[in-house]
Amino acid sequence: MGRVTRVVSVGPGRLGKWLDGFGVRHGVLRYEVMPESVTVSAEDGSTAVVTVPFEPLDVLSREGLLAHVLVERRVGVLLVRRGGYGAGVFAGGKLLASKVGARHVQGTTKAGGWSQQRYARRRDNQAREAFAAATEVAVRVLVPARLDVLVCGGDRRAIETVLEDPRLKELAGLVRPPFLGVADPKQKVLEQAGVDALAIRITVDQPE
Repeated sequence: MGRVTRVVSVGPGRLGKWLDGFGVRHGVLRYEVMPESVTVSAEDGSTAVVTVPFEPLDVLSREGLLAHVLVERRVGVLLVRRGGYGAGVFAGGKLLASKVGARHVQGTTKAGGWSQQRYARRRDNQAREAFAAATEVAVRVLVPARLDVLVCGGDRRAIETVLEDPRLKELAGLVRPPFLGVADPKQKVLEQAGVDALAIRITVDQPE
């Protein structure tokens, strides 16, 4: 018999009910609690590995995990791609402050020779301008917010470029997983990213 693995996302307030349901479906549960993850093993051989958000977990128990995920934190979200950027501050599941923007970055071209080089230089300049705009938004929206944690998403190299700015040094030290894969950051994308940043990720492995 094979096994099936899948990843589910659960809101912080639903984690306890999800674990109870896992026990109902799969039998008696045993918990192995570590600072970075909690492995739940069921009677039928199924397992659920809970990735501890904003690790480490200080109280190594089920109750400690449930309390940890419900702690209200000021969470910053920074999304940067070549075509756009967004920054938001979330607390208690609510968006307190945000700013999104877009900058045109020219696509690739099939032209060769000098034309190709000219397009490449123009594209690089446009990307630098977009990243500079994203940096200014991060400075205005995120730096004054007294964040507990920062979650990033979009393009990793773009995020690294933005966080290299000396004004964002303290902010860079607050970065925690997950890294969010997002489309070009518009307001609704940013709002969903705030939900995704707080979601608990659980890897479920069970017999077919």
